[in-house]
Amino acid sequence: MLVIADQVRRDAISAYGLNPVQLTPNLDAMAGRGTQFRNMFTNQPLCSPSRACLFTGQYPARNGVWRNTGNGVALSPNAATLATECRKAGFSTNYIGKWHLAEGAHGPVAAEDRGGFLNLWQASNELELTSHPFQGDLYDSDGRAIHFQNEYRVDFLTRLATDFLSRASTATPFLLVVSYLEPHHQNDEKRFVAPPGYAERYRNPAVPEDLRHLPGTWQQHLPSYYGCIRSVDEGFGRIRQELTRRGLDRRTIVVFVSDHGCHFMTRNTEYKRSAHDASIRIPLLMEGPGFEGGHEVRQFTRMVDLTPTLLDAAGLAVPPSMQGRSAMPLVAGKPDGRTDEVFIQLSEFWTGRALRTPKWTYVAVAPRENGEYRPMRSASRYFSFQLYDNAADPNQLVNLAGRQENREVEKDLRERLAAAMQAAGDQGSELLACPYPYA
Repeated sequence: MLVIADQVRRDAISAYGLNPVQLTPNLDAMAGRGTQFRNMFTNQPLCSPSRACLFTGQYPARNGVWRNTGNGVALSPNAATLATECRKAGFSTNYIGKWHLAEGAHGPVAAEDRGGFLNLWQASNELELTSHPFQGDLYDSDGRAIHFQNEYRVDFLTRLATDFLSRASTATPFLLVVSYLEPHHQNDEKRFVAPPGYAERYRNPAVPEDLRHLPGTWQQHLPSYYGCIRSVDEGFGRIRQELTRRGLDRRTIVVFVSDHGCHFMTRNTEYKRSAHDASIRIPLLMEGPGFEGGHEVRQFTRMVDLTPTLLDAAGLAVPPSMQGRSAMPLVAGKPDGRTDEVFIQLSEFWTGRALRTPKWTYVAVAPRENGEYRPMRSASRYFSFQLYDNAADPNQLVNLAGRQENREVEKDLRERLAAAMQAAGDQGSELLACPYPYA
């Protein structure tokens, strides 16, 4: 079972020990029972591309979802996914909540566009556009509206999930994805909306260090954001209780992950779409068979690794089309030769490519055209744009790109980024040094 929450910063999960605000007692308990991934990163900090990386185990250059869906960008009906591979092994495949991988209508999703989730379907392609926090619509497998009213959206999705679990066969294996929209901001209201009274619990909260030094929207939005996360944690707790009530808890692999983080307009004029840790570093907690014991995995893991890991944990073959690698050797404490580097693609705000290593975050972006950045699948040229020393500057506040003393560092990182792009299938681009035409 996979639970996805949208736009969760890693430091919002109390188990990571980075924030004194105790928001997530149920997820913290899960971390104590299971496995906590300390260095998990998304490969694209944007809803649709990140989810495509998750379900296909492929980078955007291979799966084709390089930005949010629409205008010809969508998950291929022929893609091998977590669901298609589970179905081959006799699993029922079930989905509740936000999908955001189909092109066309905001709400209903045709069967061929559901990525292999062909049993229970109670979802909306863009839930933020077909609902508000206390009313709206999901759609069933026949495209019929499932309306909710006067119920908080997290609670509604949680109720659908517990209803499914209360009826789930103990004889047939199942894959269930519960995809919450919260704590993602409500687009048309331009704010985060928590349940009544929840934002008030977190007035004047502790502020993450990477935010407190920068202007943005965190001053007005952080209490509601925290209230949303508390609600998601409570929903997860109810789902976990139903698993226990049905006797499924010891037989079920349970995963909690987010698609990307949130920088509250401190790094650009929106909420993610940057290569800062606030955007790319995400929580990943797993429990169940193979993940017991309160362990930590400190090696770098990536969104493209999640489906190969789950298939491997379930004893299923990983298709050769998947570019990610199973993390099961890391869970068992066995080195598997992987390098602690993460390749990241940026789109919509900048067209960029980035490399995150333990020491450095290096970002190259395509130049402006007519004074503006133009969203592109890929560019012919990228210029050095940002360089952060993550050891000396963990909050990534001082951009070192273009400094003479870092010329050799940038040269090395450009070469490593070029190799990562090649391996991801992102080819044919030139990476150039500073100075660059951005001023």
